[in-house]
Amino acid sequence: MAGAIASRMSFSSLKRKQPKTFTVRIVTMDAEMEFNCEMKWKGKDLFDLVCRTLGLRETWFFGLQYTIKDTVAWLKMDKKVLDHDVSKEEPVTFHFLAKFYPENAEEELVQEITQHLFFLQVKKQILDEKIYCPPEASVLLASYAVQAKYGDYDPSVHKRGFLAQEELLPKRVINLYQMTPEMWEERITAWYAEHRGRARDEAEMEYLKIAQDLEMYGVNYFAIRFTIKPLDKKIDVFKFNSSKLRVNKLILQLCIGNHDLFMRRRKADSLEVQQMKAQAREEKARKQMERQRLAREKQMREEAERTRDELERRLLQMKEEATMANEALMRSEETADLLAEKAQITEEEAKLLAQKAAEAEQEMQRIKATAIRTEEEKRLMEQKVLEAEVLALKMAEESERRAKEADQLKQDLQEAREAERRAKQKLLEITTKPTYPPMNPIPAPLPPDIPSFNLIGDSLSFDFKDTDMKRLSMEIEKEKVEYMEKSKHLQEQLNELKTEIEALKLKERETALDILHSENSDRGGTSSKHNTIKKPQAQGRRPICI
Repeated sequence: MAGAIASRMSFSSLKRKQPKTFTVRIVTMDAEMEFNCEMKWKGKDLFDLVCRTLGLRETWFFGLQYTIKDTVAWLKMDKKVLDHDVSKEEPVTFHFLAKFYPENAEEELVQEITQHLFFLQVKKQILDEKIYCPPEASVLLASYAVQAKYGDYDPSVHKRGFLAQEELLPKRVINLYQMTPEMWEERITAWYAEHRGRARDEAEMEYLKIAQDLEMYGVNYFAIRFTIKPLDKKIDVFKFNSSKLRVNKLILQLCIGNHDLFMRRRKADSLEVQQMKAQAREEKARKQMERQRLAREKQMREEAERTRDELERRLLQMKEEATMANEALMRSEETADLLAEKAQITEEEAKLLAQKAAEAEQEMQRIKATAIRTEEEKRLMEQKVLEAEVLALKMAEESERRAKEADQLKQDLQEAREAERRAKQKLLEITTKPTYPPMNPIPAPLPPDIPSFNLIGDSLSFDFKDTDMKRLSMEIEKEKVEYMEKSKHLQEQLNELKTEIEALKLKERETALDILHSENSDRGGTSSKHNTIKKPQAQGRRPICI
């Protein structure tokens, strides 16, 4: 029974020892955390838990902020968490933020986590335009932010457009200029490339060193009415207050905290701070040595890679040279064989050429003989043409002469007919006169151009008859037909001769007149002697009227 009573008492004590808890959500600049807090915890208990979790030792810069009816407030360290005017709905949300700002970030911020949290908070305030930043300073700060996030610039990795999704500049600055996102990125990248070799903490510290000189850095603004009373009684009192009690308390709390931090800077560092700074220096030196070691290793690796590349290049070059030398040797051997073969071929070709030269000489002699014969034939043909032309001229002259004879005969015929008419007239006169005694007259001689007449008694006869004239005309017509046949035959012979000699013509030896003649022949308007043959024919063959 005693054992049962002891067990019951132990269970009751354990049940009484289990504290009641509530859930708290802590939002930092880059993370969110949730904790189970006891109902009795004060603000310092929760704050210390968050700092331990983050590994933060420079706690005096930070605080836990919450919102009350559009007004911010800070969690008090000596007051229970749930006694604050916070929402009772779980999880209760607090923001872990920097409450006070260092005058010189490089000297006062010791831990890397402290620098990083300040960097994130100041960067957000600049982008949200709670801290005014000139456009040119915004671009420079953006380049350090890119260096802190991406490391050293590498053109093969950080290609155009890699910052398209990043928020790096205040919207006020972007809207202030007629510049495209690509143009802003180009300018940020130009400065970003100059930060090569800086680690993340160094880039973030450079960011803070520039931001701490901005006018609105570390300043909180409130709507207040002023009365401030300085300690020195000789100075006029300067008072201020706000219409909201919470704001007045907040201002007072910030003033006290800034004053404490101001006094802290003027005092010698505590042992804890000295240890932190010593550790920070050691850590910084260690990181510096590590960076130097890494840089040396990187340099050695790059040199080794360059040496390897150079050796590979030289090896490849030597292989190529060996291949080329081998190919050159093979080509030389092939060339030697080809030269020997070519020499043999050349010798054979020389023999063939000598043989061909002899044959060519014989052919030349034959061509010369043929040319002589050709020239002789050409000369003979030209002589034939000349003879044909002479014959044509003779025939033309003969035709003209015959035409003249025909004209003369016609004229003689007309004169004979006229004489016959006169004789008939005279005979008629004689026969119609009165009869006289018979006499023996001596006949008078007739004119020489009148044909002779025989008068026997009363009758009269003529020796020149009409049948003679017809016969003469038929003879002339016959000669005309024969002449035309001869002319046609001659023309055919000339054309045949021209066709034969045309193939033997040497165009390069044609004279200007030869060319003119050919052109006239092509046009069909030749003025050759063949036309000269036709012209007398047309002129000399006139119809003869009987």
